[in-house]
Amino acid sequence: MIIDIHGHYTTEPAALHAFRDKQLAGLADAARRPAASTTVADLGISDETLAKSVQPQVKFQKERGGDLTLFSPRAGGMAHHVGTERISQQWSRLCNDLIHRICTLLPENFVGVGQLPQFPGVSPKNCIAELERVVNELGFVGVNLNPDPSGGMWTDPPLIERHWYPIYEKLCELDVPAMIHVSSSCNPNFHHTGAHYINGDTTAFMQLIQGDLFKDFPTLRFVIPHGGGAVPFHWGRYRGLAQDMGRPPLAEHVLGNVFFDTCVYHLPGIELLTKVIPVDNVLFASEMVGAVKGIDPTTGHHYDDTKRYVDQVKGLSEQERYKIFEGNARRVYPRLDKLLKQRKEKR
Repeated sequence: MIIDIHGHYTTEPAALHAFRDKQLAGLADAARRPAASTTVADLGISDETLAKSVQPQVKFQKERGGDLTLFSPRAGGMAHHVGTERISQQWSRLCNDLIHRICTLLPENFVGVGQLPQFPGVSPKNCIAELERVVNELGFVGVNLNPDPSGGMWTDPPLIERHWYPIYEKLCELDVPAMIHVSSSCNPNFHHTGAHYINGDTTAFMQLIQGDLFKDFPTLRFVIPHGGGAVPFHWGRYRGLAQDMGRPPLAEHVLGNVFFDTCVYHLPGIELLTKVIPVDNVLFASEMVGAVKGIDPTTGHHYDDTKRYVDQVKGLSEQERYKIFEGNARRVYPRLDKLLKQRKEKR
């Protein structure tokens, strides 16, 4: 089985965007604010419309040899810095409910991963109710955790601070991992997918080196997307910094809890990732349809067709390829493993 652990709903129906426009318009004019009780049903999006909206993902999944995608709301659309905490809560709930409907309509293609209703300066503890809901009621197998809800201003504490501990405690209790994924950027210095995303990945890893988070939470699991940002390319730098700080070797200090995906859009990058990072810490992903939608003129294939790159890496054994494509995902996302085993038993 080929499991893509990083997919976003980037082909949403117009009705969802119209609702979001009303939310944002309500910031300036309360009379235009949608009702606080608005549900997915109120948006009037039919099952047929939802199924049709994800056909681009289904088409690519089939053409590229994929089997299953872990599917979450659009990362750039989380926009935790916009509006108020109440707006973030309502927006997150609606987006998560749409993901649940898609996963119910197309269970062979998608399994849900949730958006948390974060807001700058607000304790992540306030996200626990939605975390419990998406896992216990909607059957999601993970969530996206934004290390910078301020949208490129980095006003919240580092991930190693106790500010974040309530959400970590609940993640461990529920036994679900978090993908450390920033959202859109309101800082003009940082293009959101080209700079802010990669900055967020790299910054998160460095923060984890600086602390002892996994001594407090030995079962906590993070996935750092986009190949870990700059981390694999500068692995020697991070090993050296950890050594200078008196930290244990990285394999001991963080790699028991931190994993990287393969959202790297050229073969040399995937080759570097699989050479530097232990195979046990690499999970297949493509992020399609996401940050880079075009076709590479040097190959004639889509940049985000990452399975092609993994297939071309020389020196990987069949067992190592199994780990990257399926085994590691089942291990890092145990609720996914349980779900797939249950489905197999019913067949």
